[in-house]
Amino acid sequence: RLRCTRTVITTYLWTDKRTDNWLLVYSPVPITCIFLCYLITIWAGPKLMANRRPVNLKPVLVVYNFAMVCLSAYMFYEFTASSWLAGYSLLCQPVDYSNNPLALRMARVCWWFYFSKVIELSDTIFFILRKKNSQLTFLHVYHHATMIFNWWTGVKYVAGGQSFLIGLINSLVHIVMYLYYGLAALGPHMNKYLWWKQYLTSLQLLQFFVVTMHTAYNLYADCDFPDSMNAVVLAYSLSLIVLFSNFYYQSYLTKKTKSKE
Repeated sequence: RLRCTRTVITTYLWTDKRTDNWLLVYSPVPITCIFLCYLITIWAGPKLMANRRPVNLKPVLVVYNFAMVCLSAYMFYEFTASSWLAGYSLLCQPVDYSNNPLALRMARVCWWFYFSKVIELSDTIFFILRKKNSQLTFLHVYHHATMIFNWWTGVKYVAGGQSFLIGLINSLVHIVMYLYYGLAALGPHMNKYLWWKQYLTSLQLLQFFVVTMHTAYNLYADCDFPDSMNAVVLAYSLSLIVLFSNFYYQSYLTKKTKSKE
């Protein structure tokens, strides 16, 4: 128990010196302020919009969603190229804290992935402005609000190593996800091409299962990666599996049962 406690303390006191002074990484204060503003927006936004008409954001949503497709594609490429050229292992990969060009390249794409999670808070703002308050579910808020802290921690302490797999998979999923929402933003005439929403949710669930199994293996295999980080990722992935499974059941399976009745 003493060894475990010492390991946790050492991990969190020792930061990655390469990323220590990077934007939104150098201190937890900026990201905490963003988080608090996000919560205030969720609370106050619907009240301010209550007696107003929904804002027409079609041009903004089209540009935003396809820009996110491009950003996700860039990150997917960088995660793939950096890990491949550095000879990363898919099973267990310690963090390279050196200033090797490939190690720095991996750290940079980890930062971009973290920053993309800050950008994605805009999803919630768009829902509020369009008066889509039914979309402000616990799953939506929990997922968006916690990811920024998860990846602040990731870039601050473990910018690389096996955490790359999370960014790699999630970037791929987000290429597909934002492509779907980009097409949907073009207008109702695109609905006939958007029959695959259920499969998108299945893809999201699949990524959480992969991350959970990968993290559980590394905890069991005693990989040279902080166990405290692995434990947090495992618990978080399991929580998302529960929440997304419930969403899948309520959105697709329940509706199918009712339609048969």
